[in-house]
Amino acid sequence: MGRWIRYCALVLLAALVVTVPTYAQLSGALFTTDVNGSTVNQNIYPSKDAVYISGGPPPGAPLGAAGLPPGTYVFQVTDPSGKSLLSTDHARCRQFVVGTSGVITGVVAAGGCEHATGLSVDNEVTVQLIPYLDTPNNGGEYKAWASPVQNFLDGCATLGVNNGLNVVDCGITGGDFHGFVPSHSKTDNFKVKNPIDREIDTHFVDGNGHEMPGFCEMWIDTLGVSNPRCTQLQGGVPFAHVEAVENGVHQIVLFNQLGCTVGNIVLFTPNGQPHYFFGPQTIDIHVSGGTSGQWTIYVSCL
Repeated sequence: MGRWIRYCALVLLAALVVTVPTYAQLSGALFTTDVNGSTVNQNIYPSKDAVYISGGPPPGAPLGAAGLPPGTYVFQVTDPSGKSLLSTDHARCRQFVVGTSGVITGVVAAGGCEHATGLSVDNEVTVQLIPYLDTPNNGGEYKAWASPVQNFLDGCATLGVNNGLNVVDCGITGGDFHGFVPSHSKTDNFKVKNPIDREIDTHFVDGNGHEMPGFCEMWIDTLGVSNPRCTQLQGGVPFAHVEAVENGVHQIVLFNQLGCTVGNIVLFTPNGQPHYFFGPQTIDIHVSGGTSGQWTIYVSCL
């Protein structure tokens, strides 16, 4: 029945959580997939044309989740810092529509420059990201963005561009990345042909140490974009997964939710060093260097 049936509404989750972050203005999530809507291991793709985006609730969210709010969106591809716009076509060519179910239903006709689409096994539309330039990032990392059209137009107007849909790049200043403002955007990171992987994995466990499915966290990327991540089964184990993380400070927001009052938290860095916390909070993950690494968080639910 699709992700909307399988995953929980972040809106419902917000109603259950007292300490909902105020920066999470846009519900749902954006994530990169292959043409069939399947997640790709470690978000590493064989070529640029193999990368598509899908929208909706975050994969693995509990039952009943709301996806992206209905409406028309614009997307772009940048380097991880957001400074270099890599998309090469006009913004009007990079539009898609989200229906009442919270997932992408199609692209906006733009005289033939609109992007190619695919279809998942759940009949949800995926949108191809090309054309975009090679990333200047040495780790082969890219960042895909999506923002509601009106927010994008407002962001471009702030940069002095009256109709951002008619240009490739509105420019950049401060916290406005080519018309995309982090508080009104969703992002996902991916890599092309680069074996180096760095990830942040969060496990929710009960008092006996048993893994528990159906819980979420909020990942805030290095640009301040909030991205929900929820537990998915991988290798028979449910955990929330942030892939292809770039250098900089990532934040993982852990909060009380139905079935999990946050107790002890242990963060293991790539060198195995443990760091201990207790109760709902935001944990800073400092990522640097060019080697592979994994940050693992264990959350004990009281």
